[in-house]
Amino acid sequence: MAQNESYQTVKYSLGLRPNPMHEDDPKKVYANLQLNGIVSLPQLAKHIKDHGSPYGRDVVLGVLTAIVDHTREFLTQGFKVDLGDLGSFQPSFKQKGAVDFDSFTTANITDYRAVYSMSPAFDDMLSDVQFERVATRKAQQAIIEAETKGETAADWTPKEEEGSDEP
Repeated sequence: MAQNESYQTVKYSLGLRPNPMHEDDPKKVYANLQLNGIVSLPQLAKHIKDHGSPYGRDVVLGVLTAIVDHTREFLTQGFKVDLGDLGSFQPSFKQKGAVDFDSFTTANITDYRAVYSMSPAFDDMLSDVQFERVATRKAQQAIIEAETKGETAADWTPKEEEGSDEP
């Protein structure tokens, strides 16, 4: 989609959070992104097909699945995989340090994973969205429960032991 072709609405709620670097500082209000859902690979394939692709959903899904399979294959061989405007995947690992060179073994490597880097195609998405504030998930759930019970008011005040209202 071209920038500003049409704005998409992104929903958020607000919540108080501490600064993890300075826990004694007062909490501040931050936005919590409210996802509209998750688009699966088959759903993405159907969406591509439905928006002008000359290929059927099964072909698109097959190509996308092959990209996943072959990207993993190249990553496990130590290659960085550049997918153009989709971004790139680079192999990385977690490890435990050793006291000297002689004591480092492959047992010090504790995980092997892929690190994703966005391409510039995903830069400046802010100009393509507008924001809408909504109630927190906890408040939404409390309202639904109250409506189900025939009540006209809902209380989602956190109890002392409940902690913060996460998205």
